[in-house]
Amino acid sequence: MELASLPRAAELVHAGTRNPRWHPGAAPALHSEIFAASSDGGGMGALLALAGAALRQRERGRVEERALLWVQDKAAIRLSGRPYPPGLPQALRHRVIHVAADSAKDALFALEEGLRCRDLACVIGEIAGNPKEMSFTASRRLTLAAERHDVPLFVLRHDARLDLGSARMRWQVRSAPSVPPLWDRGAPGHPSWHAELFRARGHAPGEWTLRDDGHALGAERIAAPDHGDLVPDADARSLETG
Repeated sequence: MELASLPRAAELVHAGTRNPRWHPGAAPALHSEIFAASSDGGGMGALLALAGAALRQRERGRVEERALLWVQDKAAIRLSGRPYPPGLPQALRHRVIHVAADSAKDALFALEEGLRCRDLACVIGEIAGNPKEMSFTASRRLTLAAERHDVPLFVLRHDARLDLGSARMRWQVRSAPSVPPLWDRGAPGHPSWHAELFRARGHAPGEWTLRDDGHALGAERIAAPDHGDLVPDADARSLETG
């Protein structure tokens, strides 16, 4: 290969900064995956916050509130339990259609069928671990169905390795300390999560502290460590390294 054909440093910098950083007001992806430990509970909280923000943005100005489909495989139910409507965000608790699937295969079938229904506001899925059915091909089918029918999909992966997947946004989440309320420093604050966006189409990877006050999703970006004279945004790779 001739030296003239190699990309120059300036071109590399431009390529690394081409994708903007994600922020709560950005256009939501139609297929998102959230990886979290089942013992934490923060994964589902962050999923509901991200889904709620997406629905508020998509349903702005609409009068009707459409239902959302919530699918769990049997292993996910054992780990996290079934949805408890009184404990869900006010805007979601009366809209849930719950499906308990016997296996990951059945759960993936229900998710794909739900995405074909344009009358649903969104689809939520919970899959435990890394079942063989949750292959890249299966993930790709879900992505295509979500984008073809314009129905957002949020999948929580309990205790799963960061395997290959086609989701447009892939997060790794854990709970974070809440900020104490100003009026009562001893009271619990709004839910907070440490969220790493390790793969995204259209956005550079990064880490944020997410906070949900019940009305809007806030995000405070966690600055990346200073690596001296390395090319800026050298970590903005489109493929995961996990």
